[in-house]
Amino acid sequence: MRVYAIADLHLATVTPKPMTVFGPNWAGHPQAIFDQWQDLVRPQDLVLLPGDLSWAMRLPDAMTDLAPVAALPGTKVLLRGNHDYWWPTAGKLRVALPPGMLAVVNDAVRVENVVVCGSRGWLTPGHDPLSDDDTRLLTREAERLSLSVKAARALRQPGDHLILMLHYPPATPPYPANPITRVIDDARPDLIVYGHLHGVPVERSMRHVGGVPAHLVAADGLKFRPRLLLDTGD
Repeated sequence: MRVYAIADLHLATVTPKPMTVFGPNWAGHPQAIFDQWQDLVRPQDLVLLPGDLSWAMRLPDAMTDLAPVAALPGTKVLLRGNHDYWWPTAGKLRVALPPGMLAVVNDAVRVENVVVCGSRGWLTPGHDPLSDDDTRLLTREAERLSLSVKAARALRQPGDHLILMLHYPPATPPYPANPITRVIDDARPDLIVYGHLHGVPVERSMRHVGGVPAHLVAADGLKFRPRLLLDTGD
């Protein structure tokens, strides 16, 4: 099984939202993603989708956006992004998701020998301090990540790979420690994936958190091509 990731699909079938405001490279981006996905991903593979999946405001409209993604090869694991306003409770979401789509919501999932945990994350302190509201939200997201890591530990079997997903990057330059990085230090995943950042070259992104490899997988940074994270050899 091979594991891929791509974030920030920003699909807008029902709620039009031109992504070309971020640059002309976004023109026709859904088809670019779908075409390259078809070329790369096999039915037995796993694809991680860490947030900002649909511009929809309601769950039924988001399902219209996600239907063509569900039809693509591979098992998909979804995480909420800051623009996924349609995201409901875990129970409602799991009832609505098509076969082959899973979601991480304060818990974790295991697909063959890969365990996936994560949370949306939030703004983190960098050159500038956070507001009180942002500090509160960051603390809450770290608590949710801790719950997810705890669930991952319960699922993980000897030899399993542990992947930690975030939507927001885990830290902000100059990358001081924060509540999210402290959870990561405790979890010691095999790798981290995150999205959210547009117009940021992958080679200039955060590449490690406490020695753990970290991968920016925002769609535009990947040129809308799912990124291969690992091949389990199975």
